[in-house]
Amino acid sequence: MNPDPPDVVETSGDGAAHDAPRGKQADARTADAGGGASMTTSGSAAAEPATAHARRAIRIGFVVNDVATEKDNYTTIRLARRALALGHAVALIGLGDFLYDANGSVRAHAHLPQGTGYADDAALLADLQAPDGATERLAVEELDVLMLRSDPAEEVLERPWAPPSGLLFAQLVAMRHVIVLNDPTHLTDASNKTYFQHFPEEVRPITCITRDPGEIKAFINAHGGRGVIKPLQGSGGQGVFVIKEDGAANLNQMIDAVVRDGYAIAQEYLPKAVDGDLRLLTLNGRPLQVDGQYACFRRYNDSGDARSNISAGGKIAMAVPDDDALRLAEMVAPKLIADGMYLTGLDIVGDKMMEINVDTPGGINMAEDLTGVDFSGHIIVDLERKVRLRDYYGRRLDNLALSML
Repeated sequence: MNPDPPDVVETSGDGAAHDAPRGKQADARTADAGGGASMTTSGSAAAEPATAHARRAIRIGFVVNDVATEKDNYTTIRLARRALALGHAVALIGLGDFLYDANGSVRAHAHLPQGTGYADDAALLADLQAPDGATERLAVEELDVLMLRSDPAEEVLERPWAPPSGLLFAQLVAMRHVIVLNDPTHLTDASNKTYFQHFPEEVRPITCITRDPGEIKAFINAHGGRGVIKPLQGSGGQGVFVIKEDGAANLNQMIDAVVRDGYAIAQEYLPKAVDGDLRLLTLNGRPLQVDGQYACFRRYNDSGDARSNISAGGKIAMAVPDDDALRLAEMVAPKLIADGMYLTGLDIVGDKMMEINVDTPGGINMAEDLTGVDFSGHIIVDLERKVRLRDYYGRRLDNLALSML
């Protein structure tokens, strides 16, 4: 990694960066792709969002479960590709790739892109996962930003040590004045769905958390024989069961399937869930909005599966958050801000919020593909702003403050 200050990203006199001609962009991709990789920055940038400030290239690390298991439809890959296109340096770090060096520094065996311009997310991921791909023993504390993008649910069975270890390393890095997002100290407190219970009761469905099958049955019976059962630690619709009035015969098996791996959440059934849910992304505690367009879409499943998660076969459609959704976002904002939850995904059904995804909120790529709006570029430019603010104050601002400024 190059410890020298990164290059300045050039902008026009009005502070806005303008698109390069298509031919030049294509030529740059071809030239960059064969140039090898290091944790340095490129002075060129294409299709940059407008900004009123002189911009400089920054170094961004993304922590994922494992680079080998990343997919090209993940938000992390979209953010990394956009950062590269804006002239920044990018590194991907797996949860098992950190090390605390004998000299007291935090390092990691990081995967680095070998180019700076890629035709699509799949091309970038293929480069990162190539057998001969570039890696570097990276000084993590020399990064400007470290984005935590791992899903603890993926590690429950085989690597339960990985998520808490990653957060501990992230806390050490934050102490070295790297901006770590979401804030790793509070993210530790939000490691499972009990975090949701700290938000106002009005935003949440009626909920019971237990491992006692009798308690779960009593809850379902008290709500007319209907409800939802899911694991306390989970994501992507895995292990989620919707109980209907005629589902009593299979209730024992559903409960057993969930509680065998830990605590279960039993929630009231929301009738509007039949139409799917809304995913509304927030940035700095507020709904993410660019050029009047919200980063919001409806997820639904027309196959008869009650789960609307994309990983469970759900589909998506453009959506505008209604008054209920915006009211819920306003109600959860104070705690998101207090906890340094920079980027989150709110899952909303009617006038209730089903979940708040703070570990690895996804959907930026889907929102962009549906709307054509550059949400990822907006996020990267916002990270540049945070780095500027950190440096203006001589790195005296703490991580929690920088998370939500």
